[in-house]
Amino acid sequence: TLGTQTDYRDGEAQTDPYSPEYVVPSGLVPELLTLATLTWGRGLPAGLAEVEMIERAREKRAWEATLPAMDNASQIMKRRKMMDDMERKEWAFREQEIEKLQEVRLEVLKRLLWRREKNQNELDAKRLDDHWQNHQKAKEEKIKKIQHDCALMLRKLIAKRKNVMGKLERRDIIKEYTDFASQTYAPLSRIGYFPDNHSERYVVKNFYLNTFAGLCELEASLPDSVTQVKIKAPKPKYPTTKTGFIKRSARLEMELAQVHQALLEKKNKVEEPKTPLRFLEKVEKPVPRPPTPILEKPSVEEEETELAVICLQKLLRGRAVQNMMFEGKEKRLELIRELRTTHALQEDGQLLLKAEEQMTLALQKQHDLQMHKLSSAENHLAREEGRVLANIFDFLSKELVRLQEERKIHAFVMLAERQRRMREAEESGRRQVEERQRQEEDEIFRQAREGDCTIDSYLEDIILSSMENTAEEQAREEIQRMAVEINDIAYEMESRRTRLQSEEIVAELVYDFLIPEAEKMSSREKVRQSQRKHIYAAHQIIHRGIE
Repeated sequence: TLGTQTDYRDGEAQTDPYSPEYVVPSGLVPELLTLATLTWGRGLPAGLAEVEMIERAREKRAWEATLPAMDNASQIMKRRKMMDDMERKEWAFREQEIEKLQEVRLEVLKRLLWRREKNQNELDAKRLDDHWQNHQKAKEEKIKKIQHDCALMLRKLIAKRKNVMGKLERRDIIKEYTDFASQTYAPLSRIGYFPDNHSERYVVKNFYLNTFAGLCELEASLPDSVTQVKIKAPKPKYPTTKTGFIKRSARLEMELAQVHQALLEKKNKVEEPKTPLRFLEKVEKPVPRPPTPILEKPSVEEEETELAVICLQKLLRGRAVQNMMFEGKEKRLELIRELRTTHALQEDGQLLLKAEEQMTLALQKQHDLQMHKLSSAENHLAREEGRVLANIFDFLSKELVRLQEERKIHAFVMLAERQRRMREAEESGRRQVEERQRQEEDEIFRQAREGDCTIDSYLEDIILSSMENTAEEQAREEIQRMAVEINDIAYEMESRRTRLQSEEIVAELVYDFLIPEAEKMSSREKVRQSQRKHIYAAHQIIHRGIE
């Protein structure tokens, strides 16, 4: 009454069918054992080809049962003729199989040729696309170069037009500093200024941040409150129970306080004045800037005098600063000596820090060396694995090519052998016909010459031979027609037959053909064993007599 729904089908979890062990009784050879070579995936479940193979085996066994015994010459001739006919049928069937195999190979070859042509077309299309892309890139680069040259020439023409007369102008410093687009604020790299050069000047270099000793000193100078954080648990605003829940009275007080606060806010709420429309306000214009004062250009003599005065001021100020520094050094000479002694005491600590730093660097270097050794060993192993795999794949590919060539040669040998046998059969048949005609002509000539037979007997022999030939041809045609009809009936029955009927037929065949054949073989073996006893006894008697 219960059912389950699994995620897998029975076909996905199906394994190879189980074949139990069997015991064949003595004296029995069932027909089913002839199909022991068929396994799951190689002939089982049986298809049309396997059924045809079974039918051919049955027909061959039935044909072998109908072969005449080799008692006299006529039976031997009849047996030989039947065997020749069966050999021709087998050769015809083999030719049909070879034709089917050739058709399959031809289809595979057509498919491979079509795939190769498709791949070649794709490769040609890809090459054309790459060629077109290269042409497009070259075209774009050429256009960029032309535009760059055009801009350069335009700048040159504009610069020439500004100074048509070729007059030399002095530098106007005030104009350059008032114009934010001048070379002072935004210099151009094509003139020779590169903003990225000497960028390391603006990097902040701090002893406490860039060196290990500075970090240690900075860490030692920090208070304990920075390195050892202490977190205090917050106290609850309302009284709670032992389990951490708020009491009911505290919850009521909290709700009443919230309601009271909301009422006060609503009571003391002041209405905000409405904001006027933005587009109706009057926008006041800013006060215009005063004109920039223009100074008159001083003369050359005044500029030189001013520069000389500025240089003299710099020299005086530098000399005054130098004197102040010398006086301060003389005043604080004792303090400088004391600092030097304390610094000498700190050198031991610095040496310890340097030793620790060198130790850490050595450990890091050793770790890097070990990692490099491991990586090199892994690279060697990977290289060896790749070489071994390449050799194995090369050997397997060569073996595959060798096996394919052997199969081709075997097929060619079989075809050549079949053609040789066919030619030999045709030649032997032709020779037999010629010998028979020669014998008939000799017999006719002998009978006509000797006069032993009359014309009536001669005509009677001719009529009898022609009647025999005609009867043989009619019998052969009748047999072929009956074979075609029986074949059609068998195909029709095969198409209508169910699996149960097929199993019944196989069982009947096993019971009717294989079991009797096994009994025959066992009886023959028994007779042979009994005869072997007598032969052995006769041999012993003969040997005793000889001794």
